[in-house]
Amino acid sequence: MIGYFVIIGVFSVIGMIISGRLRSKFAHYSRIGLRSGMSGADVAEAMLRHFNISDVKIVEGQGFLTDHYNPMTKTVSLSSDVYHGRSVAAAAVAAHECGHAVQHAKAYAMLKVRSALVPIVNIAAGLQQYLLLFALGAFGVGSSNTLLLITIAVFAVTTLFSLVTLPVEFDASNRALAWLDQSGVARGEEYNGAKDALWWAAMTYVAAALSALVTLLYLIMRLNND
Repeated sequence: MIGYFVIIGVFSVIGMIISGRLRSKFAHYSRIGLRSGMSGADVAEAMLRHFNISDVKIVEGQGFLTDHYNPMTKTVSLSSDVYHGRSVAAAAVAAHECGHAVQHAKAYAMLKVRSALVPIVNIAAGLQQYLLLFALGAFGVGSSNTLLLITIAVFAVTTLFSLVTLPVEFDASNRALAWLDQSGVARGEEYNGAKDALWWAAMTYVAAALSALVTLLYLIMRLNND
């Protein structure tokens, strides 16, 4: 049990460092305006138009860095800072989310896999912490190999989802950066800033995937040692 808490502690610290760095980068690039004067919403509209995507809506969402693309409703939701922002950060985030819309339109394989996993992952994510505590005897209940196997299976699902998410996120960023450069919306220092901001955003997914993978390996090792 101590080993699990060590893993959680280490990756929690790593996650906080990366999250803090991302917020710092976003704040920095939010102060650098685009020479084109385009808002995040303008960038999103232009990118979707370039790829002949007419069935995706761009909406203003709530919160900070809550931007996302919903393939079920075909909506690109941009937080207020991104939707109205006329900065390098706003352009990078808006283009990234539209990158997911492009993936959807082009039937990008890894996005299809991730979307298919969502219903299973939602169930697994709700169960895994409780299963883990029971499997490791945190409630004074003796652990069993059967319970540990079930826990490993549940963690395997969420770990697979985290790993599949990586190519989806990196591909969306690559599509966004290529379009920002080719369209002339962000070039030179603006492009470099957008690339830097999206790299730190990607690192949050890398940290989450590593945390999930290490936890899964820990559970497998514990099973083998029992």
